[in-house]
Amino acid sequence: MKSRTTRSTTAEDTTTRSAPSESTTAEGASAGFDLRHHGDAEVRGADAALTDLAVNVRAGTPPDWLKARIAASLDGLAAYPDGRAARDAVAVRHGLPADRVLLTAGAAEAFVLLARAIPARRPVVVHPQFTEPEAALRDAGHTVERVVLDERNGFRLTPDAVPDGADLVVIGNPTNPTSVLHPADALAGLARPGRTLVVDEAFMDAVPGEHESLADRTDVPGLVVLRSLTKTWGLAGLRIGYVLAEPDTITALERVQPLWPVSSPALAAAEACCAPSALAEAARAAERTTADRAYLADRLAELAEVRVCGPAAGPFLLIRLPGAAAVRTRLRELGFAVRRGDTFPGLGPDWLRLAVRDRATTDRFVVALAKAIAEAAA
Repeated sequence: MKSRTTRSTTAEDTTTRSAPSESTTAEGASAGFDLRHHGDAEVRGADAALTDLAVNVRAGTPPDWLKARIAASLDGLAAYPDGRAARDAVAVRHGLPADRVLLTAGAAEAFVLLARAIPARRPVVVHPQFTEPEAALRDAGHTVERVVLDERNGFRLTPDAVPDGADLVVIGNPTNPTSVLHPADALAGLARPGRTLVVDEAFMDAVPGEHESLADRTDVPGLVVLRSLTKTWGLAGLRIGYVLAEPDTITALERVQPLWPVSSPALAAAEACCAPSALAEAARAAERTTADRAYLADRLAELAEVRVCGPAAGPFLLIRLPGAAAVRTRLRELGFAVRRGDTFPGLGPDWLRLAVRDRATTDRFVVALAKAIAEAAA
């Protein structure tokens, strides 16, 4: 399977297309990018305890009240999961009818379902972004075309970036790993007759007010919004997310989904996380994350070698610095795990992604980073 790279440029440049990439391997690597490498690989099997800045799950989660709700659900494990209450809770949370909601085993499962259920002839994935959508499409036999946003434009979407002939478009908002928040109107403007527009909003609940979300929109044809509950609530091990889309799309996805795909504990968590009190807690967490991200950016600005990609809106920052691979290795020796950037199409070996943590952790990390940079330069 071949892919073609499109790089959107600044106003001074014209759009160019590169030569087709090499086909994907069984491991999910394509054109030199390991599409199946994710942040957890940076900390899995570590010989020593590492301060984790590689995984974008909020620290100190899940909260005790959520643990209690999940634990209480264990008494019902003898029964098959019944997702109706959780589905209704998600629908109410977004002001939508329940037939526009599909619960999934994490947002990642939704990409697999979309790849299997949507008969796309020209799927396009906008990069840099979470690589699992492209990997799932390739595994399902699709030829994937890439639109690669330009660093010189802050990795921001330009109106003509996506080819008119694309009938499936996938984009993140805010985007992992760039932390760019695209305007909702710009994304809605990508909708076309006969096109499925997939917007991955896995990190949208970390944006105060969720002001660029399309989750509650029913006026955008072909819109599919993906949400995750694993990031803000610390439920990556439980696997819970959901899809918001037109009823016909939900039905098509449900047909290719295994029976009882979401466990009873995950359903209990979904219902609990949609309660008004939980939404208020998530909103407070988003405000704290915003402040902590600004603090991290300010501290990084003290290091002349580091350039921060911004403005940022997610619970992570993308940075560029020379010799990032060597710096990342030295940071591990100093007790910090960070996410390599060279597995994301559109980035390269000089990029790292940093999860936002509390200010004390940031202070310790910046000291270690300065040390690692100095030693790598020497």
